[in-house]
Amino acid sequence: MRRQLAAILAIPTVLNGLAMLVAGPLWYETVPGVPETGPFNPHFVQDIGVAFLVAGLALAARAWRPRYWPAAVASAGFLAAHAVLHLEMLAVGHTHHAAFDLLAIVLPSAAALYSAFPSQGENHA
Repeated sequence: MRRQLAAILAIPTVLNGLAMLVAGPLWYETVPGVPETGPFNPHFVQDIGVAFLVAGLALAARAWRPRYWPAAVASAGFLAAHAVLHLEMLAVGHTHHAAFDLLAIVLPSAAALYSAFPSQGENHA
């Protein structure tokens, strides 16, 4: 089940990274809360896009081959750290998109952490 969850999470993570790389201005204007962070910075959006692309590919690798679970742990670490930043923003009231942050950022990162580690008895050779 963890591998299937990793596969499901890989899809939007890869797509988000690709959107940031290929259509950064459109991504910037359409994701809730992003335009409120300041002016569009193409280099910054591309840098983060690469991180999301790599994170998604690591989750996909975990889904494909159990032995690649350490890559998924690194991926989930990035996603979890990103979620912690959003939780901090929620805690201090610096976001107007709480539901989006919880459903699109925090929940998937928690699921990624769960999916990254092998379950007891899982063959990861």
